[in-house]
Amino acid sequence: MDILDAIILGIVQGLTEFLPVSSSGHLELGKAILGDESIPQDSLLFTVVLHFATALSTLVVFRADVWNILKGLFRFKWNEETEFSLKIILSMLPAAFIGYFFEEELESLFGENVVLVGFMLIVTALLLYLADRAKETQKQVTFLNAFVIGVSQAIAILPGISRSGATISTSVLLGIDKNKATRFSFLMVVPLILGKMAKDIFSGEIDFQSAQMVSLSAGFLAAFLSGLVACIWMIKLVRQSKLQYFAIYCFLVGLTAIALGLWS
Repeated sequence: MDILDAIILGIVQGLTEFLPVSSSGHLELGKAILGDESIPQDSLLFTVVLHFATALSTLVVFRADVWNILKGLFRFKWNEETEFSLKIILSMLPAAFIGYFFEEELESLFGENVVLVGFMLIVTALLLYLADRAKETQKQVTFLNAFVIGVSQAIAILPGISRSGATISTSVLLGIDKNKATRFSFLMVVPLILGKMAKDIFSGEIDFQSAQMVSLSAGFLAAFLSGLVACIWMIKLVRQSKLQYFAIYCFLVGLTAIALGLWS
């Protein structure tokens, strides 16, 4: 992979990790339009590096929250930080369960199924539209809320359902304060990303060559910087109730995908 490809893929990963447009759905559409061979096939190592970059950008944006959580946990007593951490763990369970027990079934959905992607993008658009119209509240994330949000994250494994869009929309529709909803949505995915990275690293399938260092570094930097921008931007968009623009985009792309799938 040359440096330009690495930078482009890094930027795409950084932006779509946070913006509610479904990176997996767009990748499937790209495969259908351009053909599998037209899409560069990333190495597992490169994928791990990009995921680490976006996880790191999340930690940087929410560094104060992460630091407070860690300080609270190391007090080794029940407190607000311990409760928040348990809610994060609870939210991870549905996606971890689905990913572990239904891995093969999920992979079968990622085969240029354009019509499915189109319908799921429309579902994403509907969620974003409803969340944007939700009334302002000051509710906290409860344990039941955390599990429901986790279920929405598990459903977002489907191509075309945006993870950030699904989790933030679900949180807001449950009546959770928009700032708290965005914070919880972005922090809840970090342990999953790190867990997936650990699984890939210890799988023994990663092949590192020193010649890859420049491309890996370029991709990492591009994903990290674009992730920072997208994360901060998304926080402002949710707070200002401007998700309808992404709802319109997902709706139009979804209709186009359905038409492409039915008449191709």
